[in-house]
Amino acid sequence: MSEIIVGIVALIVLLFLFATGIELGFAMALIGFVGFAYLNGFHAAINLLSRDMFDVMTNYGYTVFPLFILMGQIGFNAGIATRLYDAAHKFVGHIPGGLATATVIGATAFKAICGSSAATSATFAGVAIPEMDRYGYDRKLSSGIVATVGTLGVIIPPSVTLIILGILTEQSIGQLFIAGIIPGLIIAFLFIAVVYGWAKINPAIAPKSERSTWKARMRTVPEVFWVLVVFILVVGGIMRGYFTPTEAGAVGTFAVLLLAIFKRDMTFKNYFKSVKEALRTAIMVLMLIAGSTVLGHFITVTNIPQVTADWIETLPLNRYLVMILICLVFELGGSIIDDLTFLILATPIFYPAVLKLGFHPIWFGIVIGVVAMIGVVIPPVAICVFVVKNITKIPMGTIYAGVAPFLISLIFVWALLFFFPDLALWLPSVLYK
Repeated sequence: MSEIIVGIVALIVLLFLFATGIELGFAMALIGFVGFAYLNGFHAAINLLSRDMFDVMTNYGYTVFPLFILMGQIGFNAGIATRLYDAAHKFVGHIPGGLATATVIGATAFKAICGSSAATSATFAGVAIPEMDRYGYDRKLSSGIVATVGTLGVIIPPSVTLIILGILTEQSIGQLFIAGIIPGLIIAFLFIAVVYGWAKINPAIAPKSERSTWKARMRTVPEVFWVLVVFILVVGGIMRGYFTPTEAGAVGTFAVLLLAIFKRDMTFKNYFKSVKEALRTAIMVLMLIAGSTVLGHFITVTNIPQVTADWIETLPLNRYLVMILICLVFELGGSIIDDLTFLILATPIFYPAVLKLGFHPIWFGIVIGVVAMIGVVIPPVAICVFVVKNITKIPMGTIYAGVAPFLISLIFVWALLFFFPDLALWLPSVLYK
């Protein structure tokens, strides 16, 4: 068999392994090892496997993952999200759909310290949905908005997904962080617009809560202020070159820990729980990267990325149409397996083609980020929906019905990035002169 045929067969077998439930990182490492051994011999494959595993697990730059994940877990277990939601509730709870709007505002603020979509949905499923139930909100709206706001963690910094994209494409993580801010805020604004419009059309689904006094509102302002300080410290430090992303992760984690201790919300039990959960997630991410590294070296040997790039470049189609097709492949793949896993698998294959088509790599990162946002709330593999269901026991059908209107916002912003690429590129161009 030719090298390309070997590569295609290997990828088909890999998809079959994914379907069996084997750990995805191990599956990629196994297929990469066997395929490389077939083409280059067993001893070469053993050397590749040991070298790639060692390089990933000892790479100083990859310590950025456990640090940013730990920062989010500390914020999650210290109740910072709860206080942010309470602050937003006091300011906007009295308007139509106010509690759902407070969920969007609170989640957007929480994203400043937490890059996990699942953690955000889990937090607000336990905080916001009971409150909306108390006021008689329709569960389609309450569960739909909680499941969807978790997606904001994909492109609003600090985002683990953008860190991975930066590593895979060898682009500045700081520029990717900055590039995600405007699209992320637009999406959050559109979520609020959908909530408000839905509540105005049918007020019964989102009864207003009582209006808070300005004194009560002002007491909550410090909660938002300190989170904003951490966000500016982390993202601003990267942007100005004061910190590398890894150092920013350490500084941000320490700042959030100090904030939690100062607020007396961090017990040793909660700290231990945060470390354990962060370690579990970080090891999963590192194993995915290690497995994809082994697989990537095998795929490179088969010449599939170069052949794919050459073939895509010669397609008699507009380059934007080709990019849309690439996005659909990412979406389809993310519907079969975990979106983050497919992103790690597919980016090295399609990225050379994207460059040949003349697209900006930072723009590509944000576009694929929005595609991943869509992927985490559409069936069958919809992690944010699963999280909300497991915590609230609301039927899947109800949650999906609630997600649908907000899904339109995500698709709209994804399309908007094609018409106005500067939505992602303008801020990095200004701040990284």
